[in-house]
Amino acid sequence: MYVENISEPADLRDLDYDQLRDLSGEIRDFIVAAVSEVGGHLGSNLGAVELTLALHRVFESPTDAIIWDTGHQAYVHKIVTGRQSAFETLRQAGGLSGYPSREESEHDLIENSHASTVLSYADGLASARDLGTNPQRHIVAVVGDGAMTGGMSYEALNNMGHHQRGVIVVLNDNGRSYAPTISNLSANSQGYDPQANHPSIPDRVTEKLSEALTDIRQNPVYVRRQRRLEDFLQGLPVVGNQAGSAMEAFKAGVREFLQPPSFFEALGSRYIGPFDGHDVEQMEHAFHNAIELSAEGPIVVHVLTQKGRGYSPAEDDDEKHLHDAPVFDPVVGPPKAVASGYTQAFADAVIKEAENDSRLVAITAAMPGPTGLIPFQARFPDRFFDVGIAEQHAVTSAAGMAMGGLRPVVAIYSTFLNRAWDQVVYDVAMHRLPVIFCLDRAGVTGPDGASHHGVYDMALLSKVPGMRVLVPSSAQELAQMLHDATSLADDGPVAIRYPRGAARQVSEHEVGVGLHGRKVIEAADPESSVCVVAIGKMLETAEKAAAVLAEQGVEVTVWDARSCTPLDPDLIADAARHRHVVTIEDGIRDGGIGMAIATEVCEIDGSVPVTPLGLPTKFHPHDPKAGNIHARYGLDVDGLVATVRST
Repeated sequence: MYVENISEPADLRDLDYDQLRDLSGEIRDFIVAAVSEVGGHLGSNLGAVELTLALHRVFESPTDAIIWDTGHQAYVHKIVTGRQSAFETLRQAGGLSGYPSREESEHDLIENSHASTVLSYADGLASARDLGTNPQRHIVAVVGDGAMTGGMSYEALNNMGHHQRGVIVVLNDNGRSYAPTISNLSANSQGYDPQANHPSIPDRVTEKLSEALTDIRQNPVYVRRQRRLEDFLQGLPVVGNQAGSAMEAFKAGVREFLQPPSFFEALGSRYIGPFDGHDVEQMEHAFHNAIELSAEGPIVVHVLTQKGRGYSPAEDDDEKHLHDAPVFDPVVGPPKAVASGYTQAFADAVIKEAENDSRLVAITAAMPGPTGLIPFQARFPDRFFDVGIAEQHAVTSAAGMAMGGLRPVVAIYSTFLNRAWDQVVYDVAMHRLPVIFCLDRAGVTGPDGASHHGVYDMALLSKVPGMRVLVPSSAQELAQMLHDATSLADDGPVAIRYPRGAARQVSEHEVGVGLHGRKVIEAADPESSVCVVAIGKMLETAEKAAAVLAEQGVEVTVWDARSCTPLDPDLIADAARHRHVVTIEDGIRDGGIGMAIATEVCEIDGSVPVTPLGLPTKFHPHDPKAGNIHARYGLDVDGLVATVRST
């Protein structure tokens, strides 16, 4: 067993290529076994094994900065940098993060779990290096799993090219993000098939020419001679400029025919590839040459990998190649992923609304499966839009659709909507456009940690002029809110936010309507009682707390807020009749809905105290049991009971 003897990157350099091949298989087995025990990202890491080994054999981390985008493809990096023994704690409370973590290792320079940011980090690191404040020698940015579909990547490439920053960009092209990559720069998505055994004669000729051109263009000797030739041509009297332009046009034509991703060179980055991302020797050769070439500016090394490689259940998963997986039996693989809970409720509701309203279209940012839109895509393929990892574009494109008479539904994770804040405010809300935002994974989400908890949406969206924010407490409420939103959107945008996991099922008599709250429990004597206003999923906590308090002889009134922006005037008026008001929400307390309720209650009766319960403004670590985080801040039944009794 080779994997047991790898405790640092230097241990890889003594292995020959046959041994590395065996090690790659052992690492895949190790990752499958580890993820099967605790869940996690699987397919992307199975595809990045040889690539990671080649990187750590050529570059010397952390003297050389190896940074990852997206961070969920860094499990192999963690294994070879000394964290193998901690994988049994992966994504567990106090255990190994599912992403790079600065607290874990000096080899993790950035904590990158949101996509399309690493090239900007790299540009900044290279700038600091060039100005003498950053000691890192080489800056290596590994971009994969669809991160090149995000616009920020191109902003960074443009700036790196303009300033000729010596950054080595490794494009890990597996043709996918979560789902198949929405991009014209992916060789895999353009029909490149590394398994094809019978290419046509023209294809074989083109492939050979492309390989030859790649070999030439990554050769530093050729590059130096090319520069001398260009200088010579430019120096010719009278015709120098024309000769230089002719040479550039000829080279561009050859590149365009043989290597479509020459797009990178238009942004000032040299491009070489594509290379076999499962051939360590070939990649090492490319990386060594890239080091020399990066002295003249940024260089993109394009490698082709297979997501889920080496594990048949992942290879056979057409939807996502086991991008992520729950706990499973490694012998048979995970069961087919299906939407559940609130996500399933949304999936059913959006199809129902679309059947009754031909204007309704659905938009997602590279996550049709996790947001529940695959059934919608199958039912209405012409009304479904996956824009790739491009949340800003998704929102402004939705604005354009709304201007054109459609009713766009933007289905997105709460945490990822943060990336499109400017577009929500100025492109949608300021135009009072009928866009409906359906925010999945709102609140505390569990094992993915600080970057994925959706705790800011209510505090932020409630400050957007004209925005209506609805929060369901059951599957039936979500369906009703989406139905109501299609008409509420006549006056501007609507957001519906709902949590990860199981959704309560209730009867039709336990469902509200429109922008009204719903009184769930009424105390006999409000003036001597506490009013609890619950937001969304916290209603269940409030009802259970009310039952405990009733057994202790304490009556409370319980409201399901439902509409958080605007707040129901009847709810506020009723709350102000009580001796004390307690609010509870699964979002940040500062600037949250509880504080908005406190302000409105105070306007009616300034003597009524209001205690808002919510999450503190801090980054919350990963914990597979979201309830543990709630309990830590008094957002569970015991905490709510204690708060009410203390009033």
